[in-house]
Amino acid sequence: MGNFLAGKVVAVTGAGRGIGRAVALACAAEGAKVVVNDYGVSIEGGEPTSEVAVGVVKEIEAAGGAAVAVADDISTMAGGQRLVDVALAEYGRIDGVVCVAGILRERMLFNMTEEEWDPVVATHLKGTFTVFRAAAAVMRKQGSGALVGFTSGNHQGSVAQANYSAAKGGIISLVRSAALGLHKYGVTANAVAPVARTRMSANVPMELKEIGEPEDVAALVVYLLSDRARADSVTGQVYTVAGPKIAVWAQPRELRAGYAEGGGWTPERIADFLPGTVGTDPMPMLARLEEMARAAAAGDRPNQ
Repeated sequence: MGNFLAGKVVAVTGAGRGIGRAVALACAAEGAKVVVNDYGVSIEGGEPTSEVAVGVVKEIEAAGGAAVAVADDISTMAGGQRLVDVALAEYGRIDGVVCVAGILRERMLFNMTEEEWDPVVATHLKGTFTVFRAAAAVMRKQGSGALVGFTSGNHQGSVAQANYSAAKGGIISLVRSAALGLHKYGVTANAVAPVARTRMSANVPMELKEIGEPEDVAALVVYLLSDRARADSVTGQVYTVAGPKIAVWAQPRELRAGYAEGGGWTPERIADFLPGTVGTDPMPMLARLEEMARAAAAGDRPNQ
């Protein structure tokens, strides 16, 4: 066992399988006591079971670590609070939370129902909020802590996952808000956009050129939870990890601006002015869709 997180207490949601499990195991291997949360549902959001969380706890304990299982639904305020309460009751503190839990319900926007929208946004976005909120209240008093949210490259947009993309974009804004609001209390907040072989990535309808394993993602998360990342002033960032590749996403900023002269804007003035002066920011996903359409027409499985 290592000591990168020695003495720390970390809670991980969605920790029963895939990336969440890898994160929980990696944290324990680096000396952290781990609260393993998993509601135990399928990626479609089926009936819950605590068995997967208990199984990960047993793995950690067999390796000489300390862990406890929590099967609560973190899309509820009570579920998020309980995750932190269990950490405090069992170990006396909470030093890091990692929100991996998520489900998918794919549908084109014009066909998507409320029943397909709400659970996805609730699990990903609200589930990150409930845990961040409960943990932040404790970390603020401690004067230290780390929040890690999970987003996706699909925050750029998705053809058939508007619910998922909206939630993942919201997580990025939530992380940046947490980084700004908690900085003076010594608490960091960052987001990870993983590309790894999991139950979710198995459903991606294209070949991924860059993809790794859950353990690659776990290593980055351990760093973000550590005192090294805090000393390096890493906060408010979004990182992609895909096998050997680590990348940082740009912060939102204005690209170009133009100003009206001699009066305010009218639709006609904007039509004459905006395309040539302010312009647009190219949308990579549109170009990718065109590439996919060409590949499909040729009978190939498109690459990403």
